[in-house]
Amino acid sequence: MATKPKKKNPRLASGRKRVRQDIKLNAANTSLRSKYRTAVKNVEKAVLTGDKSKATELFAKMQAVVDTIADKGIFHKNKAARDKSRLSAKVKALALAAA
Repeated sequence: MATKPKKKNPRLASGRKRVRQDIKLNAANTSLRSKYRTAVKNVEKAVLTGDKSKATELFAKMQAVVDTIADKGIFHKNKAARDKSRLSAKVKALALAAA
């Protein structure tokens, strides 16, 4: 079993601080990335089940999450816009199919 080589500890105090900060930032970014994916997945599930009202409600919440994360630079703003656009089309198609 191959394991990753252990990273050496930085010698300078600024380097050690940077490592501490990176760990916190990485945890925060991972959490937000997960929140983004969950929000998108929830809308897709609602669309697949055909629940128009739930899909519309979840889409509104998803937009806020996606915009926040794009502003923070965790995902590129164009990726966020693309995801919103595709899901918006799915929700609209669901609304048209129900009508």
